[in-house]
Amino acid sequence: MPKVSLPQLPLSGLFAVAKPSGPTSMSVVNDIKQLVGSSRLFVEAEKLEEQKGKGKIPKRGRRARETVKIGQGGTLDPLADGVLVVGIGKGTKRLNEFLDCVKEYRTTALLGCETDSYDGEGVRVRVAPWRHVTREAVEGMLDKFRGEIQQTPPIFSALKMDGRPLYEYARKGIPLPRPIEPRKVTVHSLEIVDWKGSDHGFRWPEKEFTAEEKKAMEKALESVEENPVVKDEPESQPTDVPPAAFVLSMKVSGGTYVRSIVHDLGHALGSAAHVVTLTRSRQGRFALEPTEDDDKGCVPWDVFSKAGESEGEVDAEGWTEWEREVLDRLEIVDGAKPQAAV
Repeated sequence: MPKVSLPQLPLSGLFAVAKPSGPTSMSVVNDIKQLVGSSRLFVEAEKLEEQKGKGKIPKRGRRARETVKIGQGGTLDPLADGVLVVGIGKGTKRLNEFLDCVKEYRTTALLGCETDSYDGEGVRVRVAPWRHVTREAVEGMLDKFRGEIQQTPPIFSALKMDGRPLYEYARKGIPLPRPIEPRKVTVHSLEIVDWKGSDHGFRWPEKEFTAEEKKAMEKALESVEENPVVKDEPESQPTDVPPAAFVLSMKVSGGTYVRSIVHDLGHALGSAAHVVTLTRSRQGRFALEPTEDDDKGCVPWDVFSKAGESEGEVDAEGWTEWEREVLDRLEIVDGAKPQAAV
């Protein structure tokens, strides 16, 4: 590998990790913090000396905060994978710019079932007919969701109304004081890129709403909707064929709920739908597959997971594999960008 000329250590900066599906964004950041907090790249030499003999830094608590600042620029749900921007040191002050930037996603929608979380990790709220939905029908409906649209956040979300989370109204059967305020978002592009039909391994969640839970949800909605009804509308002819699924690719503004697009699209098609896979392929200039000259790639997650088990060997310049991988993709905030030496 070419030599790298660095500004004075320690560094502050931004990089992206390719988060896997499963762990929370916070747990990913905490695991990276274990490595970052013991690296001369990001921690002053005196502090590293103080750490010797004390083992790994704690994930939480005062000592963890004092060692190094670290944060992320936009949470991904546990189900989701893809680009997670990480800021270290003064780089944390730049993370806000990634909340409102343009993002790109690829998501798989499964027809015939609506869940409380709008994704496959939630509880089944209701089922609906799906066999009438074709690829052509989906393509014909997508224009309704392109451009500047008004999007209503899910009732089962942590957004608060009069100091109470929306999900609390829905679960306890408390009438909403007023309709959920829609948000203006921009869908720059939205395309169906794969029609899977029934040729897939996805299934609806097994856990479903009880009759009491459906009544509670109706009660919460009755003050803002006329005669809300939450009930199953299964196919008239039972079938063993899995419900159809399809894949969407989209480029959206910050604040857009991808799950809401899938949920609302299911309703528009006279069916129901929820997200079963979700990948953030781009967040601003960080991308899983860089295509522009100023794009930054992502550090593979297995680089960090392997380093967490064993520090491994160091190269000729004294860097471990994970440090080299981060250096190759790091956008330095405090100082000049690293340049390859001739």
